[in-house]
Amino acid sequence: MTGAGRILVVDDEQKMRRLLEMALRNMGHEVAEAADGEEALARFNESPFDLVLTDMRMPRMNGLQLLRNLRERGEEVPVVMLTAHGTVESAVEAMKLGAVDYIIRPFEMETVELAVTRALAMGAVQRENRYLRDEVDRGWGEFIGRSSRMQRLYELIQQAAPARSSVFIAGETGTGKELVARAIHHASGRQGLFVPINCAAIPAELLESELFGFQKGAFTGANRDKMGKFELASGGTLFLDEITEMPAALQAKLLRVLQESTVERLGANRAVAVDLRVVAATNRAPQQAVSDGQLRQDLLYRLDVVHIDVPPLRERREDIPLLAAHFLQQYSRELGRRTPHLTDAVLQCLSGYAWPGNVRELENLMERIAVLCRGETVTLDLLPPEVSQAGPVGADPAAVLEQGEGPESLTLQPHVESLERHLIQEALRRSDNNKSAAARALQISERSLWYKIKKYGI
Repeated sequence: MTGAGRILVVDDEQKMRRLLEMALRNMGHEVAEAADGEEALARFNESPFDLVLTDMRMPRMNGLQLLRNLRERGEEVPVVMLTAHGTVESAVEAMKLGAVDYIIRPFEMETVELAVTRALAMGAVQRENRYLRDEVDRGWGEFIGRSSRMQRLYELIQQAAPARSSVFIAGETGTGKELVARAIHHASGRQGLFVPINCAAIPAELLESELFGFQKGAFTGANRDKMGKFELASGGTLFLDEITEMPAALQAKLLRVLQESTVERLGANRAVAVDLRVVAATNRAPQQAVSDGQLRQDLLYRLDVVHIDVPPLRERREDIPLLAAHFLQQYSRELGRRTPHLTDAVLQCLSGYAWPGNVRELENLMERIAVLCRGETVTLDLLPPEVSQAGPVGADPAAVLEQGEGPESLTLQPHVESLERHLIQEALRRSDNNKSAAARALQISERSLWYKIKKYGI
C-alpha cells in the first residue's frame, strides 16, 4: 500500500461521507469532508490535498464542475469519481478532464480502497515527475523580471549558451548567479550534468581532491577511488562559485585543465580527457580581485570570455513587486494558507528599500511574512524597521512628509538614514566596490565609510 495521504471526501449524503471517512481512516489516511463542490473548493483554499474522492451528482456544484474548477485553478490533485448514475458519456468527460478513476455505486469498499491506493501512488509519481522537470528547468524558469536590465540578461544567456566558451558571472551576493549558470547550461544543449561547487564553502585542503578526485592510497584516508568534479562535469557544465576564494596554487592547476582539457586525479599517473565547459562566478569586482591578489590575471583572461553582470535588485526596482508576490504565494502555498494581499503602502516600502542582500533577502522576508501574517492583508508592522522606513525611490521629500498622518512622519532620522544608505551603495557601485575610492567620492574618511557599511548592513 502507498503512504498515507490527505483525502477530501465530497458527497451530499452525510451517511456516505461518514462511511468513506471511516474506511479511509482505517487505512491510515487523514480525511476531510465537503457536502458539495463549492465547499470542496473552499477547503482547498485552506489547505492542499493529495486526493479528492467525489460524488458525481450534487447540488450547487457537481463532481464534473468541481473537477473542471480544480484544473482551471492549476490543481493537479488526483480525482476519483463516485456515482450511481454512470453513463459512457459522463465517464469519458470525467477522464478528459483528468479524473484518474471512475467507480459506479453501489460498490464494494475493497474497490474504493484499491482505487484510492492506485490514485495516491499515481499522484506521488506525478509529483516526482514535476520535481524532476523543475530541476531540469531550474535556472531558467525561476527568473522573474521584466525590467530592461533583466531583458538584457536574458539576451546574454541565450547568446552565450550554445557556445563552449567559458563564462564569467559577476554580481553581488543574493542576485542569482547560480540561476544564471543553470540557465546557460540548460539552454546549451549539453547532455552532461550541471555540477556546482562553492569554492568558499570547502576547506582549501579538501577543494583540490573535490575538483580532481583521487586514486585509492593517494593519501591517508583515501581507501577507494573517487571521481572529481572535473570528470563528473565532462560533457556538461562545471560551475565554480566564488572563484576568488580558490587558493592561488589551485588556480594554476585549474588554468592547466582549461588549457589542455585533461585532468589527473591525485595519486594517478595518467591524465583523463574531459569535455568541459566552465562557468565561474564571484561577488567581487574581477579586476579588483586581481589587484588584491585573490585571482590570477591569466586565469581571469581564460574564464572571462563571455562576461555577464547580474544586476542588483536596487537597479531593477520595477521587478520587486513581481518577485515579492511570487515568493509570498510560494511560501503561503507551502504553509497551506491563502496568499495575503500586498498593499500599495507595503509595495512602496519594498520598492524603496536598497536590498543589500538582493533577491535572497527579499525571498527571506516574504517567507517570514507568510509565516507571521494572520489576516488577508500584509500590513506595515510586518516589515522590519529598515524596510518600513524606506520611502518611494526618488520621491520628493516634501511629498513624502505630506503623506504622513501624524507628527511622527516628521521624524528626520529615518529619511536621513535612507538617503545616506542609498548614496553609499551608489558610491560603492560606481567605484567597483573600491572602499577608498568610494570614501573619497563621498568626502568622508575610509574609517567612517566602513562604520556606515556595517551600520546599514551593506
